[in-house]
Amino acid sequence: MDTPTASFIVNLDVPDLAAAEDFYIRVFGLRIGRRLGPGAVELLGGPTPLYLLQNEAGSAATEDGDVRDYERHWTPLHLDWVVDDIEAALVRAVAAGATLEQPVRERRWGRIAVLADPFGHGFCLIQFSGEGYNALVE
Repeated sequence: MDTPTASFIVNLDVPDLAAAEDFYIRVFGLRIGRRLGPGAVELLGGPTPLYLLQNEAGSAATEDGDVRDYERHWTPLHLDWVVDDIEAALVRAVAAGATLEQPVRERRWGRIAVLADPFGHGFCLIQFSGEGYNALVE
């Protein structure tokens, strides 16, 4: 039996590459790895590379007619950013243009805040405490 690939990358469509670079570098301390032509940049410093891909609002997203929309949207796939200090991360995110959608809440495993980046993508800030997600294991 073949072993499945254990690594992955994350691609994120954005309408303004320079603004997205600035946001993710300022908020999460990522750094530019490679520029992949004028419409893509690799950001490093997290557990996997984050690729920002310039795609205009209204451009075709699929062959079935779906188009890109950078208004706030919900998707079942989003990024959870694990941070050591959720309050400091929240201040950085909002100062850089994120929208706070749900303030910091306490959970058995730690603390969580729900936000949206300036491009409509939802994300969470998570600060684990104690056992982290192990607190949920039965």
